[in-house]
Amino acid sequence: MRVTVHGRVQGVGFRWFVQDAAQAHGVAGWVRNRRDGTVEAELHGADADVQAVLDLLAQGPAGAQVTEVAVSEAVPASSSGFEIRGTA
Repeated sequence: MRVTVHGRVQGVGFRWFVQDAAQAHGVAGWVRNRRDGTVEAELHGADADVQAVLDLLAQGPAGAQVTEVAVSEAVPASSSGFEIRGTA
């Protein structure tokens, strides 16, 4: 899944929150800040595990204020693990 999270999601540890949630649920992918103030992520794994991470993203870490989580299909790249990427 390709995910774009809107709201106050930068400068609050959101990327590390996503990484921790993904690793806890065995979900692979990546997360990065976008110049427009959103956070973008790709999540790949079992449907239930990805959904569990999406549910956490809708809440966000303390200090975040999530206003929208936009989800679309993404073609999985051959990756394992989860990484934080630079700003796009």
